[in-house]
Amino acid sequence: MKRYFLILLAAASLTSCGEYQKAQKSTDYDYKLDFAKRAFENKKYVQASTILTDIVTVFKGSDKAEDALYLLALSHYENKDYINSGAYFKTYYDRYPKGRYTELARFYCGYGYYLDSPDVQLDQSGTIKAIEELQSFLEYFPQSDKVSIAQNAIFELQDKLTLKQLQNAQLYYNLGNYMGNNYESCVIVAKNAIKDYPYSRYKEDLELLVLKARYQEASQSVEEKKQDRYRVVIDEYYSFINNYPDSPNRKEADNIFKIASSHIRE
Repeated sequence: MKRYFLILLAAASLTSCGEYQKAQKSTDYDYKLDFAKRAFENKKYVQASTILTDIVTVFKGSDKAEDALYLLALSHYENKDYINSGAYFKTYYDRYPKGRYTELARFYCGYGYYLDSPDVQLDQSGTIKAIEELQSFLEYFPQSDKVSIAQNAIFELQDKLTLKQLQNAQLYYNLGNYMGNNYESCVIVAKNAIKDYPYSRYKEDLELLVLKARYQEASQSVEEKKQDRYRVVIDEYYSFINNYPDSPNRKEADNIFKIASSHIRE
């Protein structure tokens, strides 16, 4: 029985490959579209996308063009080729702004870029693109049943961008006064991240880093600048504890405040 089953499986595979080759060579575009749909249903996404790429321009302007273009985009998506799927989904919703699949095309365009978002150590232009597409989806379809999925993806992507900025700010902090005042650069990067992503889970880390950078800047300053800079440290301290009174970093913040206060003359 096992041998018989393997023979049937091999025969089915050969039949499938033979039909795929036949579809590739065929000039009957309706047949090619039908084959692509069946290939997609059977999860043979490469076959589906290859055939659809051949015929999608042929159907342009016809009643089959919309289905062919959307299925091409979806074939790339299911094959985890999110760059190409995003490009085709965008072509679809630009060409058919009120089409049958426009809501899904906008969602999958952004969500595909979300799934393809690179590691935080790499260039984040893809992450930014994902956020833009998902935000656009929410603007066009605020009542969609996929709103919560899109929102959660955006929050996750924004956290990734915030973490990238936190790492950049930490790098400046670690450089200290090497070849310039890197503490000031640390503060600028951190505060910009707080402004851009006010609801990020890394906000507390960024605010603590600002406090620490201001403290280091003050403690390493020339004498005539210390008073003013320690006052800035105290301002940052109050801002931090007001936002995070129960922070696990409260002891460190309190210690910075104690030292800064000891340098302030009435």
